[in-house]
Amino acid sequence: MKSAKSYILENKQRFIDELIELLKIPSISANSNYKADVIHTADAVKNSLQKAGCDEVEICETPGFPIVYGEKIIDPNLPTILVYGHYDVQPPDPINLWDSPPFEPVIKTTALHPEGAIFARGSCDDKGQMYMHVKALEYMTSTGQLPCNVKFMIEGEEEIGSESLGWFVERNQKKLENDIILISDTGMIAPDVPSITTGLRGLSYVEVEVTGPNRDLHSGLYGGAVANPINILTQMIASLHDENNHITIPGFYDQVEELSKLERAKMGEAPFSLEAYKKALDINDVHGEKGYTTNERNSIRPTLDVNGIWGGYIGEGAKTVIASKAYAKISMRLVPNQNWEAITELFKNHFERIAPKSVSVKVNPHHGGQAYVTPIDCLGYKAAEKAYEATFGKTPIPQRSGGSIPIVALFEKELKSKTILMGFGLDSDAIHSPNEHFGIWNYLKGIETIPQFYHYFTMMSK
Repeated sequence: MKSAKSYILENKQRFIDELIELLKIPSISANSNYKADVIHTADAVKNSLQKAGCDEVEICETPGFPIVYGEKIIDPNLPTILVYGHYDVQPPDPINLWDSPPFEPVIKTTALHPEGAIFARGSCDDKGQMYMHVKALEYMTSTGQLPCNVKFMIEGEEEIGSESLGWFVERNQKKLENDIILISDTGMIAPDVPSITTGLRGLSYVEVEVTGPNRDLHSGLYGGAVANPINILTQMIASLHDENNHITIPGFYDQVEELSKLERAKMGEAPFSLEAYKKALDINDVHGEKGYTTNERNSIRPTLDVNGIWGGYIGEGAKTVIASKAYAKISMRLVPNQNWEAITELFKNHFERIAPKSVSVKVNPHHGGQAYVTPIDCLGYKAAEKAYEATFGKTPIPQRSGGSIPIVALFEKELKSKTILMGFGLDSDAIHSPNEHFGIWNYLKGIETIPQFYHYFTMMSK
């Protein structure tokens, strides 16, 4: 019986080449100019699932971008694993900070990736990690080692809130019935320190607009007499944190889950070098909520960050104006028990309340989702733990992530299933940033480990 390791070795170059072709397609869901590319990517994913061994594959239309559904049912009495992933990617901006074009993948070696890493938008988030599952299925079907049923649900709107996915899940509960959901859209601590993500933060994403005069004004004739929306917006944003970097919105922390000293101590056992962290980011010091460590700040504590801010004249040279409007995009990462819709409402009420009478404020909610925690005593987690032990030779560390996958909580609500997060990326892979990349070793290690999860989950389910 051929092992995954030997199969991967035989097909290594093809696996890499296929992923590179997928990464060439600019499937940017946030920009309508790339609509045809997003749809083209869905077709490419469909074809790859068919070639990997799915008996049924279809492009499912939604109010937004389509969802690719595939399945391989070998025996209805066996467990069923539902694999979720997404084929859309973040915008690559700012383009000028990329060392190579974002949709012209290149392989380069790095200190963390001596075997090479693929540099391209979507390489790690999430095309590369999603494609690991496709190749893992190929291995299991082509060698006759698929131990259970498998379903795939690959969407094209994760980077813009997964609105159509909720619509699809609610209408296809029978089709999506499963015993466990498996996702690779997270990371691990290090190549030699495997970890399983057991918690995700929730998300509330809003856009704010501050309006002053009814048109741009001459800053000499009107400066000092009329409200400047840019000045006021920056003052309002600055007031959202106090001197301890605590968020000042009334009621914001009312439902925050407080971890015990024991749980925090357990988190602190994970390998972490503050100096290496600062060096990797080229910063002099860390910054955040007083009373918490860096790893706690970016995982178990809620945050509020400005993702973009603009207004007035930003072209070459000078133009002395007081802008009529100023804008900002703001994201809030939330922890268990914080309801994203309630937090959005708290933000809206507070932001409108602190605005001076000289301006008007509009808060436009974009999207959001609930936080999620996977219990480490559930069957799926135990199977994942065994899978990592089989391929890494050591027990993975449970770790909460600062990121958000809003639909995970939806899955549990609608499909009554637990979700296991088996990520193989690294924090340094620059997802959402210029020069995003994914290590070839990580990519192939994922393909090797995923079949082990199928094996152990099926065996433990008997």
